[in-house]
Amino acid sequence: MFRFWRACTPEQVAKSTTVQTALMDLSKAELEPFLQRTGTIPMLRKDGNLQVYESQAELKASLPGWKVREAHGIEFHHVDASGMAGIQPGLDARFTHGTFTPGWYSIADPKLYTLALADYFRSQGGILERTNVTALRPVEGGVEVLSEGGEIRRGLQVVLSAGAFSHRIARSLGERIPLETERGYNTTLPADAFDLRTQVTFGGHGFVVTRLSTGIRVGGAVELGGLDLPPNFRRSEAMLKKAKDFLPRLKTQGGTQWFGFRPSLPDSLPAIGRARATPRVIHAFGHGHLGLTQSAGTARLVADLLTGKTPPIDITSLSPQRF
Repeated sequence: MFRFWRACTPEQVAKSTTVQTALMDLSKAELEPFLQRTGTIPMLRKDGNLQVYESQAELKASLPGWKVREAHGIEFHHVDASGMAGIQPGLDARFTHGTFTPGWYSIADPKLYTLALADYFRSQGGILERTNVTALRPVEGGVEVLSEGGEIRRGLQVVLSAGAFSHRIARSLGERIPLETERGYNTTLPADAFDLRTQVTFGGHGFVVTRLSTGIRVGGAVELGGLDLPPNFRRSEAMLKKAKDFLPRLKTQGGTQWFGFRPSLPDSLPAIGRARATPRVIHAFGHGHLGLTQSAGTARLVADLLTGKTPPIDITSLSPQRF
């Protein structure tokens, strides 16, 4: 469920899981009210997810994770090959078992969702600017934001939520946050590439096939390659080849390749909290594979910190200074 890049004690793993679960529960509670307020609720889908396995042993190994989900009221059903065929026809015969989660959430298209939120922000009087931020500088009564070319902006408070680039900006405040970039790849095929009825997760192979409003996306993989290496689209091609093997009727022509950064921290928890140098800077980054999933809960925590309210969950373990 989580990736750790350093040795952790069982107690540390249990603590991380508890905090992660609290943030997930908060995010679920905040999501639909947020989508309603921003007019983006039509983009929320609950089409389900089918996790597929190639053997009884692989299914058995997954059961502890499903027990945790069951404890949080998540509905799921273990199915055999016949059951999988009824949910998602066209799977290769190598997949003998599966687990279907009927209420699985997804967003119709993450890019279009982000653009819709930007439009809503502007409609409420917000101003969007694009610039390459190089540093933050605390000053009396506020924070200065320094950009390439010498531009300086000033605010009473600043939220540092710059994804995989956040740790570089945090260094200007004297913080050393060990963020690494898990680079992910995908290929988006035309909408008629396959009769996809639910998201299919090939967990043993590290990728998913998802139906978007804009096409069929084959994506996943993890590459610890930092921010500066050029993309290696052989990873996209390898996933697409596997997807064709696993879904023999999949048409793989006409796709668009993409890669992006997943900002991840060693204990698989995000950094949410005030900067050491000044309480006027609030960090909110490092969500790894759960950025969109935990966005609504993170927004609630950041809003409470900005307005001086007590957050609804204990964020001590999310402190940017915990490293």
